Amino acid sequence: MLAEAWERRGARAWLLRPLAWLFGLLAAARRQAYARGWRTVHRLPVPVVVVGNVVAGGAGKTPVVVSLVRHAQAQGWPVGVISRGHGRRTREGQVVHADSDPRDVGDEPLLIHRATGAPVVVDADRVAAGRRLLALHPDTRLIVADDGLQHLPLARDVEICVFDDRGIGNGWLLPAGPLREPWPRRCDLVLHTGEQPAFAGFRGHRALAAHALDRQKQPVLLTELAGRDDLVAVAGIAQPQRFFDMLRARSLRLQRCIALPDHHDYTDWAPPKGVQLLCTEKDAAKLWPRAPSALAVPLEFSLEPAFFEALDARLSSLDGSEAA
Repeated sequence: MLAEAWERRGARAWLLRPLAWLFGLLAAARRQAYARGWRTVHRLPVPVVVVGNVVAGGAGKTPVVVSLVRHAQAQGWPVGVISRGHGRRTREGQVVHADSDPRDVGDEPLLIHRATGAPVVVDADRVAAGRRLLALHPDTRLIVADDGLQHLPLARDVEICVFDDRGIGNGWLLPAGPLREPWPRRCDLVLHTGEQPAFAGFRGHRALAAHALDRQKQPVLLTELAGRDDLVAVAGIAQPQRFFDMLRARSLRLQRCIALPDHHDYTDWAPPKGVQLLCTEKDAAKLWPRAPSALAVPLEFSLEPAFFEALDARLSSLDGSEAA
């Protein structure tokens, strides 16, 4: 697998180096086109905070976005979220509602909206998404862009780069390594969501909640599940093994673990019978129509206070920022 090759500079990675050089040249040319004004960068009338990563695959951006939105709401700032909506079956822009089909708006934007109540708009064109959000919610004072670090047409005021325990892997560009662009790069805030940061930055902590949720959002304590031997875990996320490991750390005996591709839509997936399924909140909206008895185990995410202090200071420094 490529993910394994990206961990070291082995034979497979070296064979892919010529493609990585080509990828790097094309990416650099694109960045220069925007930096020199040959291609247009569009600025929205409110501050934009971009949450992204330079490493391919999930690094924990979604819980970071949720935390940022909740922080802004606690400060009394009307905040909205824009996203590409990766993995959705629609191409046109969509406004996310609590009852939206995740296959139409994307599982992560739906999770963000349900977790925060903030307005969320998905569009491959993040500038168009931002403009639509502001037209629908003109009181918005701050926009958080989910996974938009490489979306250069959108001007941003704060860039947050998220890493997990993989760090930068072997340090090479795609496809010889995991990097979407060279690192280090200029960035306002670096955030680590893993337990073993590879370099300096702020810390976030991920842990499973002490309960699961059924389809009616009723809690079921994990301690009540600890003695059962019919538990089967399923996850269609970037790194499913982490979810399985966290379940086992909660003393749950898993009969089986089913790892599916990230953003799996479960349309043609046949759930096993006679077992109690456990899934992530991201998977739940797509899984419940096919397995209504499945239990979703929420992820609790916390950021160190120093991170929010640095973020607030950066927003306060923006000229004309109403979010200060």
